[in-house]
Order: sequence, then C-alpha cells, then structure tokens
Amino acid sequence: MRSTQPRQGQVSTVLARRIGGELLRLRDTAGKTQQQAAESINATGTKIVKMERGWVPMRDPDIRVLCEFYGMEDRKVVARLLELAKLDRERRKTKGWWQDAPGSGSLAEYIAMEDVASRIRNWQSSLVPGLFQTPAYTRALAVTEGTWEDPEEIEPLVQVKQKRQRRLLGERPLQLYTVVWEAALRQQVGGPGVMRAQLERMLELAELPNVRLQILPFKAGAHPCIAGPFSIISFTEAEALDVVQTDRVLGSAWVENEVESARYSTLFDRTARLSLAPRDSVALIESLRKEL
Repeated sequence: MRSTQPRQGQVSTVLARRIGGELLRLRDTAGKTQQQAAESINATGTKIVKMERGWVPMRDPDIRVLCEFYGMEDRKVVARLLELAKLDRERRKTKGWWQDAPGSGSLAEYIAMEDVASRIRNWQSSLVPGLFQTPAYTRALAVTEGTWEDPEEIEPLVQVKQKRQRRLLGERPLQLYTVVWEAALRQQVGGPGVMRAQLERMLELAELPNVRLQILPFKAGAHPCIAGPFSIISFTEAEALDVVQTDRVLGSAWVENEVESARYSTLFDRTARLSLAPRDSVALIESLRKEL
C-alpha cells in the first residue's frame, strides 16, 4: 500500500492542498489517469501525486496545461487556481517567526495562516480564544494538560500566544469576530484571580475597532455550533477562499472545501444571531468580573 504521507523535505500547505484537491476533482471529472496527466506536462506520475496532495509548490505552466487537458475552459476557475498557486509560493518563501518558535508544534500552520489573514471568525465553547488569553491563563491551561515534565517548557508556548496577539494591533490589524459561550467565562481556569484578570483583558480588547466580541448566554439553549469550536480564516485576496480550522481533543483538522467552509460560515452567523449584542456581551463580562 502506497504511503499517503509526505516524505522528508516535502511540505503540505493549506493553499497547496486546496489547489491539489481542485486539480484532482477536475482530473476525475475528465476521466483521466495520473499517468495521462503526467504525460501532458512531461512529468512523472509521482509529480502528479505530489501536486494533488499539496506537497509541492505548483508552477503556472503546469496548472494551465492540466486545466486545458482536463477540459476546463472557464477562465475564472483557471485564474483562481493560478492566484492561489502564487500565494502559496510566496508564503512558502516567507520565513515567519513561528517556524522557529519553541513549543508551537501543530500550531505552526495555523499561525502561518493567521499571520497573513485579513479576518478571522472564531467560535469557542469552553475556553477563552487564544488571541484574548493572558499569560497566566495560558499557563494554567498548560499545567492542566499534565504533559510537561518541566514547568519551564510552558513558557515558550506562552510567548507564542502573546506574539500572536500582536496581529490585533499595528498598521494592518486583524479583523477578529469571535463568539464565546458563557461557560468559557464562568470556568475558573487558574482560580478567581487569574480569571478576573482574564475577563479584564477581554474587556480591553473588546474596545478595539477591529474586534467584535459576542457572548452566547446559557439561556440561548441549543445552538448550531454546539458540536465544537472552529475558526474561519479569510484573506484579502479575492481569489483566496476561506479555510476553516476545527479543534479536536487530540489536535485539529482543516476544512478546505469551498462548500464545507460556506456551511461553517452559516453556522457561525446563525449562532451569532442567538448571542448577546456586543454592548450586552461586555456588560455580562463586567458583571462576571465583579463577582470574582
């Protein structure tokens, strides 16, 4: 059985997987084999495998030839793929600070996307979103995981979280729209003192013009996003479609399909409509802070 994992030196990226998935769909629709596709661009079947799995940056000539070979005549579709390929090549060349950040682990790809995103819509059901977390709150979460042999190993993770929050400030601040379940505010991570400071931090960030914060109250009952937290990442470029990261107990997964990502947008919007308005959300956070 052939391995589906990239070999050493190969890197699969979100954008490349989007392009590869679209090329695979076009090939299947056209009824062509990988070998036939490879011959059309004077390459080996292995190269087609790498392209379709997003392991390699893609050349514009290859994309154009493959689209023509697959019978794709819609210039807008081809232009979208070429634009995504250009973005992917540029991002592979850029060496972001997160690539050498100790403790970033599986977060590296998400941080890379977050760093170039123009807007993020985030739903969080049990924790304060990472872009809002204070150092003390992050430390308390890490200690709870119980996977650290030395407490000092936690600090690099704390530093990464704090660096990420710089995206909310500066010349090109990230547009952040986050909806948080009331449970995340009442769960006393780290104790009353840590939680009080955390709520104060949320109140401060809620005042930023590029931040929209809403709280989904308990009284809202069942809601569309009850299955779990996720983030919808959007980009400035018109051809770069939204991607979604969903959180799981032991990691995360990417949703890179246009139809599926649109469904998450619908779920987010429906849940936001059930949530308190920003002003009322701030009032709730303030009342909970005073209780502590």
